[in-house]
Amino acid sequence: MTSALVTFAVIAWLMQIALGWWQLQRFNRAFESLCQLGTVGVGRSGGRFKPRVVLALAFDAQQRVCGSMLMRGLTIFAQPKQLTQLHGMHQQQLCPDVIFPEDRACQTALSLAITPKS
Repeated sequence: MTSALVTFAVIAWLMQIALGWWQLQRFNRAFESLCQLGTVGVGRSGGRFKPRVVLALAFDAQQRVCGSMLMRGLTIFAQPKQLTQLHGMHQQQLCPDVIFPEDRACQTALSLAITPKS
């Protein structure tokens, strides 16, 4: 009985590692494609027991959004998705409270992504 539990725990742990690697590969591919479009701003919301949000925006030379990625979730099945409603907007037009009125985590991630880096 004990060996079966240990075997199950090891298999579950190995599956977690494999699926986490798979998720990281999907994120890296999406992020790499954003980096090819222009300057990228990244924001992330925290939270241990709430869905985390990672938001990345690519800006062209005129500071307009030319690419985007939103990844949110609690599990390794979270996938990067585009925010096409932001494409073409100027960096100064991006107001987190207006774009995500009900989602505090997305507001935090967006405000960090549009903050100018020095």
